[in-house]
Amino acid sequence: HGFCVISEEADFFYKCTDYYHPQSERGIAWDDPGIGIDWPLRDVSLSGKDQQNRRLTEQAVEDLPVYEG
Repeated sequence: HGFCVISEEADFFYKCTDYYHPQSERGIAWDDPGIGIDWPLRDVSLSGKDQQNRRLTEQAVEDLPVYEG
């Protein structure tokens, strides 16, 4: 998930379908041009963990999640 607040105040609700499973956690660089999100802000606040996220093209295919539906 990613979100950007440009107002003075915001409520953010996040729903999970299961308990936290750290082995399933993944991240992509927020400003990765390959995913094509035109964020309205450039000066952002990221956690130390999120600052380490790499671009999608820099991640090994076997490390990416597989979704079946």
